Amino acid sequence: MPTHHFISGLPRSGSTLLSALLSQNPRFHASMSGPLAGLVGSLLEQMSGQNEFSVFIDDKQRETIIRSLMEGYYQSNQAEVIFDTSRAWCAHSTLLRTLYPQSKIIACVRDMPWIIDSIERLVDKNVFQPSSIFNYLSGGTVYSRVDGVAGGNGMVGYAFNALKQAYFGEHAPEQLLLLQYETMVQDPEYALKQVYQFIGEPMFKHDFNHIKFDVAEFDQRAGTPGLHTIRPKVQEHKRKTILPPDIFGRFEHDAFWKKADVVQKYKVTVV
Repeated sequence: MPTHHFISGLPRSGSTLLSALLSQNPRFHASMSGPLAGLVGSLLEQMSGQNEFSVFIDDKQRETIIRSLMEGYYQSNQAEVIFDTSRAWCAHSTLLRTLYPQSKIIACVRDMPWIIDSIERLVDKNVFQPSSIFNYLSGGTVYSRVDGVAGGNGMVGYAFNALKQAYFGEHAPEQLLLLQYETMVQDPEYALKQVYQFIGEPMFKHDFNHIKFDVAEFDQRAGTPGLHTIRPKVQEHKRKTILPPDIFGRFEHDAFWKKADVVQKYKVTVV
């Protein structure tokens, strides 16, 4: 039976890069965000009190059904260690700990203004293709787009709130590792060493200069070419922001994982 771990965290923060690197290890399976977390959420809803037949399902059955779904999804996968990726996993950290007590969540994080900047750059690159990020609507402004993604149900806002829920949870020090995008691109070898140590697996020699990962068809269908594109070589690319100063400043102090008092109190590993 494979070991299960999970990649989660904030969008545009290196989860695709992390998956591409981990998948170089022949013992590992890792890929871009998939449907499994959504299927789990839908099943939980269908087995809840909103369904009149939920009286026939107890919590033990619910656990068995969810576990069967998760293991059935990867039944044909021969990897020894499976990483499933979704921004929703941080919102399900307690469920994951119940199903797989030894599993870990690797949450990719990044300074929030640069996440917003990265999303806006995708919009600029695809001016003729309205994106699924904004429900394929065109004609908005950077302000309306930022309000949409930063809201509680938005691409960034939901992930940020889920991350906080997991970070401040009871078992976060044992279950959760925050992997900063900045560390990944500046010192990928160190970053992966910390990931391997956290999940208790022997280190593998990764190639940071020849990375292969192609999901161009998925990005095209989502109306957002480049959404999961990664460069063949890991390196830092410094740039100026394209965001208006007031928007950049709005998110400038949101990186709670960098605040000394928070780090000292909650003891969650940040790489």
